Amino acid sequence: MARYAMVIDLHKCVGCGGCDLACKSENNTPDHINWSHHKIKTTGKFPNVQFSYTPTLCNHCEDAPCVSVCPTKAMYKDSEGFVLHDDDKCIGCKACMLADPYNVIFFNEKQAFIEWTDSQPYTPWVRSPKNMIDHLNVPVPFYNPERSKTYAGIRPKGVVEKCSFCDHRTKAGLDPHCVVSCPANARIFGDIDNPTSDVHKLLTRYRPSVLLEEEGTKPKVFYIRSFNRASI
Repeated sequence: MARYAMVIDLHKCVGCGGCDLACKSENNTPDHINWSHHKIKTTGKFPNVQFSYTPTLCNHCEDAPCVSVCPTKAMYKDSEGFVLHDDDKCIGCKACMLADPYNVIFFNEKQAFIEWTDSQPYTPWVRSPKNMIDHLNVPVPFYNPERSKTYAGIRPKGVVEKCSFCDHRTKAGLDPHCVVSCPANARIFGDIDNPTSDVHKLLTRYRPSVLLEEEGTKPKVFYIRSFNRASI
């Protein structure tokens, strides 16, 4: 059985945010919820200033604290090591959010995309939001039906949600959408135990780092090299 992981090459990353946009369009996430995000850090004093950009997402940890604290087993690990979530079992207690040291689990406090139920047009010359989605015959203009194959296409109010490594794609033999959408090919996805996989080769060639290693969660998202263009 494959054991999947993601490698993010910070030396290739250009900080464009394309991964964040790709994730939102693929997974139908509302504005305030970002499964794929980033951390920006500036250090030093002008003119000796250094800038760093670190992409972030669920780490799909081997010892995932969000899984161990979930009282209903809504947060669980599948056979390939993905940390996934079952909306039908979620009671919205937020225990997983409190246990998550990476702050990558989000709670739906309101119905997602409720603004698209508005029947009033913004101007006399523009369709109303509801008229627009009725015309397109989709729940929201950018709805992706592929997402619904393994997960709710649009998550309901009162449950949590997070990155799933695009399990609807990986189960079909495809890479996560953030991986294929990266213009710099800075994201690499594959079986960490397969010696022929690019992930295995990169982790062998470079000394990787993980976020919050001291937490002992054994993340499956690894970072190699540096965002600093002067270093290799």
